[in-house]
Amino acid sequence: MNPEECTLYSGAAPGTEAAFGAAAERHGVTEVNYTFRGHDDHRTRGLKVLSETDLMVGDVNLAYVSKLMNRQFTDTTILRNVLRCIWHQVNSGQEIFVIGWIQPDGTVRGGTGWGAEFAKLCNKQLYVFDQDDAAWFYWADGQFSRCDQPPVITKPSFTGTGTRFIDARGTQAVDALFERSFG
Repeated sequence: MNPEECTLYSGAAPGTEAAFGAAAERHGVTEVNYTFRGHDDHRTRGLKVLSETDLMVGDVNLAYVSKLMNRQFTDTTILRNVLRCIWHQVNSGQEIFVIGWIQPDGTVRGGTGWGAEFAKLCNKQLYVFDQDDAAWFYWADGQFSRCDQPPVITKPSFTGTGTRFIDARGTQAVDALFERSFG
C-alpha cells in the first residue's frame, strides 16, 4: 500500500487514537479524526468536528448496545456522542483495528467495544490487539481467533481505535502495524 493513498479514520482522544494518529503522521497517511464540540481532543491533525445532524446519523439505541455487549451503559450526552463518533469511524473504514481487551463473551471491554461490535455487524475485517495476551486476534465465523501472523493494512481506508489506557505493548502493536504496512 502507498501511504499517500490511504486514510486513517479515528477519533482525537488520548491513548490508542493518539497512537494511531501519530503513526499515521509519521508514515504520511491522511488522518481524519471525528470529534464533537466539548470533547477533550488530543489530536488536531485531520480534525472533523461533527455537527448535531452528523452526530445523529450515528445514533444508536443504548438498550440495544447494552444487550449486544452484555453490559449496562449510562445514558449521558458525552457517552452518546462518543458512541456516535465511533459509529462514524467504523462506518468510514474498510478494515478496523482495535487496541484493548477481549472479554470471555467475545466483546471488547469499554466503549471501544461498540466499535468492534459495529464492525462485526457491518461484516468488516476486524482485528483486535489484546493487551493482556500481547497478541492480535481476528473476527471470523462468530469468534475471535489468534492471528498466525500479525495483520497488515490492506485497504486504503481503515479505522484505528481503542482504549484510552493503551500500554507499551499496545503502542508497540500500533507502531509495528504501520511499519509492516508502510515500511
